[in-house]
Amino acid sequence: MAAVSSDLNMVRVTNEEFVKKAEACTPELYKSVVYPESVVEIRKTENDYIEIIKKDDIKNFSRYALKKGDRLCLDFGDHQVGYVTLYLKSVGSPQDAPAFFKLKFGENAREITENSEEYDGWISKGWIQEEYLHVDVLPVKLELPRRYAFRYMELQVIDTSVKWQLVIEETFCTSVTSACEDKVKKLDSENEELQAIDKVSLRTLRNCMQQVFEDGPKRDRRLWLGDLRLQALADYETYQNYNLVKRCLYLFAGQTKDNGQISACLFTEPRLCADDTFLLDYSMFFGPVLLDYYQASGDVETLRELGSSAYRQMELAGEWFDERDLMKNGEGFWAFVDWTEGLNKQTALQGIYIYCIRRVKKIAELLGDKERAEGFVEEIRRKTEAAKKYLLDPYTGLFVSGEQRQINYASQVWMILAEAVTKDEGAQLLDRLLELDPEKGMVSPYMNHHFTEALILCGRKEQALEYIKYYWGGMLHEGADTFWELYNPENPSETPYGNGMVNSYCHAWSCTPAYLFRKYYDM
Repeated sequence: MAAVSSDLNMVRVTNEEFVKKAEACTPELYKSVVYPESVVEIRKTENDYIEIIKKDDIKNFSRYALKKGDRLCLDFGDHQVGYVTLYLKSVGSPQDAPAFFKLKFGENAREITENSEEYDGWISKGWIQEEYLHVDVLPVKLELPRRYAFRYMELQVIDTSVKWQLVIEETFCTSVTSACEDKVKKLDSENEELQAIDKVSLRTLRNCMQQVFEDGPKRDRRLWLGDLRLQALADYETYQNYNLVKRCLYLFAGQTKDNGQISACLFTEPRLCADDTFLLDYSMFFGPVLLDYYQASGDVETLRELGSSAYRQMELAGEWFDERDLMKNGEGFWAFVDWTEGLNKQTALQGIYIYCIRRVKKIAELLGDKERAEGFVEEIRRKTEAAKKYLLDPYTGLFVSGEQRQINYASQVWMILAEAVTKDEGAQLLDRLLELDPEKGMVSPYMNHHFTEALILCGRKEQALEYIKYYWGGMLHEGADTFWELYNPENPSETPYGNGMVNSYCHAWSCTPAYLFRKYYDM
C-alpha cells in the first residue's frame, strides 16, 4: 500500500525501552528448500488471456541448452518468499564470453508476460522483480542476495556466444517465514471451495509473516498498522505467533511523531524509522490492535505499558471534530478506508472513531482507569448521536458522507462495526445498501473484509459465506496462489498505481477468510 499524505518536517521521538522490548521479540525464521515443479511456457493470447503450457517435467530441465534469445520458465508450484540459488554451467566449446542473462520473477503468470520498459505508473519500477546478470566464469553456484516473492522464474539469455550455450543444472528457493505450520487447526469443512480459500488465505498470511508482519513480501515489505490489525486477528486463530504481534506493537510505540502520533507505517531496515506518512484511521487502530493482543495473549504488562499510546491516538483524532461532534470533511489523502476512487471518507471515519474509542474504553476499564473510561463513554454517546442526527438520511435510511451527501459502502459498514446502530438496524442498512448498490463500492480486500464482518455481526452468516466465495473465490478463479492487494471483480486488472505491474499479489490484509472461518463458523 502507498499513500501520498506525509509530514516531511516531522520530528521523531524514540522510546529506547520500547525498542529494546521489540527487538527482544525478533523471531527466528523457519527455512525450507523448495525446488521447481515443471518447465512451463507462459504467453498472452489475443484477447489478453494468460495461457500456461506445461512443457516438461522438472527432472528434464537441465537438458535445455540455452543460446541467445532463448527463455526458460520454471514453475515452483506455489507462491514462495525467499532466496534463490542457481547452479549454472556451459556446454559446447570453451566459454569465450561472459554469460549475459535476465532473471524475471512473477507472483502470478501475467507478470512474466509484462514488459517493464512500458511501465508508466507513479511508484517506483524498482519493485518489478527482474535482474540483469553477467557471469564471467562457468560453472558457478549463484546465490542471489535479494529476497523474492514469486511462483514463476524465467531466465532469458541475452547473449552467450555462437560457440557455447548456458545450462541451469539445478535451482531452488530457500523459503522463509516466521509462521509455524504446526499450530494451525485444519479447517473442518467438506466444502472444497472453502478449503481452497482457506489454504490460500493461510499461505498469504504465512508469506507476509517475516521479522515483522509485512503488508506484502514483494511490495512494499513494510509494517503498516492497518494491515497489522487484520493480520494479527488471523494469526490468533491460526499460527498464534503472539510475540510477533507484540514486537510490532512496541515498534510502533517505540518511535512516534513528537506529539505522540503513531505513524501509518514503519521501516525496520537499516534501522527503525517511523515513516512520515500519517493516516488518521491507521493511528486510531493502535488501540484495537493492543486490546485484541491482550485478549488473545493475556499479556497485561504490554497492555499497561502501551495503554497511554492508545489513549493518545484518540486524543489526537478527537481534534478532527467540529462543533457538532462530526468528523471534519478533510481535504486530501489523510485516511485510507479503501482505494475506491472518489470515496468520501467523512462518515466512515466517524464510525472508525467510535469503533476505536469503544475498544480504548475497554483498555481503560481493564487498567482500572475509571475516570478516563467514563470520559470515553461520553465521547461514544456524543459521536453516535451526532452521526444519527446529521448523517443518517431520513429518505434513503442510509448514512451519507460529505457535502455532496455521498452514499457509499464504507459509511454503512463502519457505522455497523462501530455499533452505532443495533443488529437489526444494521441488517436493514445492509439490505438497503445492496438494493441501491451505490457507485462508490469497494475494491480492496481490506474493505471487503469489513463488509463481510458487518454481514456476520448483523446475523447474515450464510450471506457472508456466499460473499466470501464470490469475492475471495473470484481471485481463486483468476489463478491466485495468494490473495491480492486489490481486487475488483468488475475489473480484475484494476490498479491504484497507474500501472498494474507493481500490484502486490500476496498482501496481508487479504488473508482474513482464515480468521472469519475459525472465529465465526466453528470450522
